[in-house]
Amino acid sequence: MRTVSRGSVAVLVLLVVGSGCLAAPDATGAPVTSDEPTTAAAGSVNGTLEVHFIAVGQSSSALVVTPAGETVLIDSGDWRDDGEQVIDYLERQGIERIDHLVTSHADADHIGGHAAVIEHFETEGGGVGAVYDPGITSSSATYERYLDVVEEYDVALFRTRSGAQLPIEGVDVAVLGPPQEPLANVDRNENSLVLRIAHGNTSVLFTGDAGVVEEQYLVANYGDSLGSTVLLAGHHGSRSSTGSDLLDAVQPRVTVISSAYDSQYGHPHREVLERLATRSIPTYWTGVHGDVVLRSDGRTVTLLTQQSATTVATSLRDAPAVDPATSDPVAVRERFVADSGADVVPITPDGGTTTPVAGQLSLVEVHADAAGNDNENLNDEYLTFENTGDSTLDLGGWVLADAAGHRYTFPSVTLAPGEQVTVYTGSGTDGDGELYWGADGAIWNNGGDTVLVTTDEGTVVVEEEYT
Repeated sequence: MRTVSRGSVAVLVLLVVGSGCLAAPDATGAPVTSDEPTTAAAGSVNGTLEVHFIAVGQSSSALVVTPAGETVLIDSGDWRDDGEQVIDYLERQGIERIDHLVTSHADADHIGGHAAVIEHFETEGGGVGAVYDPGITSSSATYERYLDVVEEYDVALFRTRSGAQLPIEGVDVAVLGPPQEPLANVDRNENSLVLRIAHGNTSVLFTGDAGVVEEQYLVANYGDSLGSTVLLAGHHGSRSSTGSDLLDAVQPRVTVISSAYDSQYGHPHREVLERLATRSIPTYWTGVHGDVVLRSDGRTVTLLTQQSATTVATSLRDAPAVDPATSDPVAVRERFVADSGADVVPITPDGGTTTPVAGQLSLVEVHADAAGNDNENLNDEYLTFENTGDSTLDLGGWVLADAAGHRYTFPSVTLAPGEQVTVYTGSGTDGDGELYWGADGAIWNNGGDTVLVTTDEGTVVVEEEYT
C-alpha cells in the first residue's frame, strides 16, 4: 500500500481498501459484501435513460442520466486534460450535480479528471453525492490528488466490489466485479469495477480495463446473464480485452470503443475489430464518431453521434478522424427496438426521413424453403437483390438482417444498374453476383419473415415482409 504525508488521507485509504464491510450501502444502509449480483429496484419502466460516451481521446468517461434524473459519471478522462473536457461537456448538457462518481480503476487515464470534477461541482454546482472505487490503490500523483479532494470536500467514498448495491434511482444496477478477493495479484486492470445498468429491456455493460482474467471471472460467474444491449469495449479496444467468450456471453447489439484516433497504443487493435466484425456487431468509435449518445425508453434505443461514419468494425480505420476539440451536436444515426435483448428492428431515423442512397436496391426473390432439411441444405436458402435504380450502388458495409436479429455484413461489392446479387445462407466463395453468409443454420423462416437492409450509416433501404 502506498504511504502519504497526511495521516488523515492514509486512514481514508485504509478504510476504503482494507475494510471488507465498506461496500456501497443498500437502501437500508447495511453493507453488502456478497459476490452474488444484486440490483437496486427501479420500479416501473418509465422515462428515458441516457448514456453519453464522451469523446475524451485516449481515455474514458461516460455520463449516465437515469429516468429519475440522477446522474452517474463513470471515469473522468485523462490526467493531462485534468477534467477540463469532461467538465465542459457536462456543462453543455446542463448537469449541475453528480449524484454518483464511479471509478472503474485507479489508472490516470480513467481518474484524470476526478479531482477537478469533484472540486468544480462542490464549489460551483450541487456537489458530488458519493464516490465508488474498487479499492485497488495507485502510487500516482493523480490518484493521491483525487483522494485529497475527496477528503477536502468530505465526499462519501465507498470501496465497491461484486454484489454491492449502488442506490441509483430509476435504473437497475448490478455490480459484477471485481470479486471480494482481488484477481491476478491485485492488478488494477483485472480488478476493474464492472457495472451493468439496465432500464427495461435496454442494458449497458461497463467493464473498465478488465482483461483476460477478469473477463474469465465474469463469464464463469454470470454466463448469459451478462447479456446487454450495448457493451463499452474493455481497455479502449485493446487485444487483451473484449474476448470471444465475453462477446458470446454478452451478445451486444452495439459496441462502443473509447480511444484516440491516433492512439499511441494502436487502440483499437485489429484483433478486437475482427472479433466484432465476425459477429456483425455495429461498432461506434469515439475516434471517428465523436461523442456517442444512447437514449432509451426501455425498449426503443436511439444512437446519436457527432460524426456520421461506418459502423463496420474492420472499416473504422478507413474513416476520417473527428476533431477532438469539436463541440458539434449529435445527430441520430440508428434506432432499433430491443425486446428482451432479442429482436432488433431498425427504424428509419428522425420520424421517417431518410438519407438518399445512390441507386435503388430492391428485393426480387426470396427462396426460404430449401429442398429437404433446411439446415442441411443452406445454399438452397437465398435472397436475390437487384439495383433497380439508374446509378451504381456500393454495398460495402451494408447490413442484411432478419426480424430475429441475425446480421450479415456485405463485403466490398458494387451493383451497376440492372445487376443482381444473391446472398446464400451457407458457405462458399464469393464471386460474380454470388455472396455467402456462412451461417451455421437456416436464417429465413419458411412461414414468413422480415428482410431488412441498412446502409453502414443505419439508413433503411429495404424493409419487406414475406409470407
